[in-house]
Amino acid sequence: MSSAAASVAPTPLRAESPVAAAAGDENDRAASSGPHSAYIALGTNLGNRLENMHQALHRLNTDLPTSHVVESSFLYQTAPMYVTDQPAFLNAACLVKTGLEPLALLDELKRIEAEMGRDFGMYRNGPRIMDLDILFYDEIDMQTERLTIPHALLHERRFQLGPLCDIDSDLMHHRLGKTTGALFRHLTTHSDAPDDIVRVTPLRAVNVSVDAGSSAEESAILKALSPSSQKETVFMGILNCTPDSFSDGGNFATLDLAVEHAAALISSGADIIDIGGQSTRPGATQVGVDEEIRRVVPVIQRIREMGITAPISIDTFYAEVAAAALDAGADIVNDVTGGSFDVKMLPLVARRQCPYVMMHMRGDPSTMTKMNDYGEYGGDVVRGTRFELAQRVRAALDQGVPRWNIILDPGIGFAKEGSQNFEVLRRLPELTAKNIRASTKNSTASMAASSINEEGEEGFIDEDLATGLTNYPVLVGSSRKRFIGQATGKTEAKDRVWGTAATVTAAIQGGASIVRVHDVAEMVDVARVSDHIYRKR
Repeated sequence: MSSAAASVAPTPLRAESPVAAAAGDENDRAASSGPHSAYIALGTNLGNRLENMHQALHRLNTDLPTSHVVESSFLYQTAPMYVTDQPAFLNAACLVKTGLEPLALLDELKRIEAEMGRDFGMYRNGPRIMDLDILFYDEIDMQTERLTIPHALLHERRFQLGPLCDIDSDLMHHRLGKTTGALFRHLTTHSDAPDDIVRVTPLRAVNVSVDAGSSAEESAILKALSPSSQKETVFMGILNCTPDSFSDGGNFATLDLAVEHAAALISSGADIIDIGGQSTRPGATQVGVDEEIRRVVPVIQRIREMGITAPISIDTFYAEVAAAALDAGADIVNDVTGGSFDVKMLPLVARRQCPYVMMHMRGDPSTMTKMNDYGEYGGDVVRGTRFELAQRVRAALDQGVPRWNIILDPGIGFAKEGSQNFEVLRRLPELTAKNIRASTKNSTASMAASSINEEGEEGFIDEDLATGLTNYPVLVGSSRKRFIGQATGKTEAKDRVWGTAATVTAAIQGGASIVRVHDVAEMVDVARVSDHIYRKR
């Protein structure tokens, strides 16, 4: 990514002319009148890139006077541009509401860069700890010797346009007469590099070191989990440290058995170990924070002591349990309630900068089976799941959880009865679609409401989502669940392996990035064949 100096206009555009001077005066007055929208690009390719990103976002949110971050993009790994003999970058963008005028904002961004250790003596477009560029500021069009808005080179930079489109692809570049989305779509890759910009998702918490001899950057795991770039399904192996889980309750209730099974999951091909100390089967009762911590923390600690470096996910809906697990060496929080059970969960995830699996459900495990009526959505379970999951995503973003740390889970088996689960799997691509068409199974009222959406597109439902769900990676957890038994007649969960295989294949065909399974070895074979069929290679 270019340095902040790249925001400087090569030559002032008629700065001395009366028209330009008047426009500048008007922009200065507008900028001093109240909260303004500034779109900031972030880029780093030195040191712990992931930590740099989180630190910069934190500083933008806390250190800027009269300013706060209200939105962030996904995270992108990008090939260097202009000067290609340097490490790959991580790039992102954010929307900042600010009372600072453009030049004052630029000064603050330069201060943050300096405090983070940027070497301003580095050659132009060279490596840097952090680069912060102003891309847009309200609808201002300004060109001075220090600053050009919109950013002078934005139109040729996929690494800035891509993240910007995550936040708002309809931003109008008035000087060019095109939206950011249009600019990005029509821009070819640079240097004939087809992977010059790849969306990546962290699978390890920033503040976890799995090996005292390794830098945090070396231990970071960034996975390309978008359908256009993912080559192989990621496996989350299930480790239930509970006596009452529906499938394997009590099998791994001792520390030695749990740790032995964790090692077996890894050797079978698991990329992530998901550890839970509270059953979430239908009708399960809550065991409480202290008991849950007692069950999971020693297992996490022992796994790390054994030298197992694979990411660990903590399956919990308690913030206190999540915090204890992260302290013990876990990386990911997997919350079946999407942050709705414990009000402290989303602030914790934002503060700890960890990946967060956000699942759709209603109620809690003791009540969810009675909450599968989606009549308010015309009986459409996919539409209801999208709408309610978007509300939880919006809540997370508002609490400061970066978009790049969120993974979605449609909640197979949670507040959904048998046929609804098959419907979700069948229509999985719609979960993260920009908008969806009315299902032929929907009610007449729902069909009528969907005739023309707000964008004038016939046949699409006007959902009024709290936030868009496009491009979020999706995790599917269907392993051995009851709806499979209903289809196969297998009453014992352990006998539903082949049925699970069908759901894993369906999930991969539907674009799922991660599958959460009990039988890792068997499902790895299923997925590798499915990957060759359904993923672009």
